[in-house]
Amino acid sequence: MLHIEKYGAIDIGSNAIRLLVATVVEEEGKNTLFKKTSLVRVPIRLGADVFLEGKISEVNTRRMIDAMNAFRLLMNTHNVKRFKACATSAMREATNGQEIANRIKKEAGIFINIIDGNDEAAIIASTDLKSLIQNDKVFLYVDVGGGSTEFTIFAEGQTVASKSFKLGTVRLLNDMVEDTMWQQVEEWIRSNTKPYKKISVIGSGGNINSIYKNSGKKIGKPLSYFYLASFYDLIRSYSLDERITQMDMNPDRADVIVPATRIYLSAMKWAGAKNIFVPKIGLSDGIIKSLYNEKIAESLEVN
Repeated sequence: MLHIEKYGAIDIGSNAIRLLVATVVEEEGKNTLFKKTSLVRVPIRLGADVFLEGKISEVNTRRMIDAMNAFRLLMNTHNVKRFKACATSAMREATNGQEIANRIKKEAGIFINIIDGNDEAAIIASTDLKSLIQNDKVFLYVDVGGGSTEFTIFAEGQTVASKSFKLGTVRLLNDMVEDTMWQQVEEWIRSNTKPYKKISVIGSGGNINSIYKNSGKKIGKPLSYFYLASFYDLIRSYSLDERITQMDMNPDRADVIVPATRIYLSAMKWAGAKNIFVPKIGLSDGIIKSLYNEKIAESLEVN
């Protein structure tokens, strides 16, 4: 007998806002299945407001409220049983972040959890990412966002180090990252990966997913450092307009993909990694998994 429910995850990032609807299929004696049913992405670049002005503009506040109302209606249509909304770097740093969260709760009926970088990394780590982390291998997990990048090192199947840095694509586009930040990231990666001989990188985020899709690689096969470096040289040789028209990129992807690729390449270089795996796992997937874990915990408490 199958038990099927739909869960919703709202990820409010610095570059875009996403709604993931997932179907959770439970069958006694078997592993629970998590199937992505619908993904809606709205390119409201909150980071452009916050990192330059310190707060979210009224224009983007209204866009957010409209998006949340639309997401709520979509979740109702999908008959979503549980959902959670999490906001990261931009809303965390906005002076009016909590005020806007309160407005969204009042006008759209959605409560927003404003989480820090460590919470974000922990939520992502709760995903099926663990199934990729073999005990005999070492991985550097790199999640690139618009406002920050989370780095986590897995060794012997366990998290051994994790840190969030204010190194994000929207910040870089607006020239708001000092050289000292790059130096801090380099020092952290080099010092924490030094004990290990061979390391691979796991990349997540919309940009690396886009790169992987265009590479034509079979699912599960990694991209090489050489491939990523060649891709980086290619996209930098095109203007923004040419990336949109000739490389068929969305306008809100065509600009951030350049700094994002630089972050992934730098992480690979400093870790001495030759390959980057792209499992297409992110914060939204982690939120879905955390909702399921909460449900299991509740059922155990009831019993």
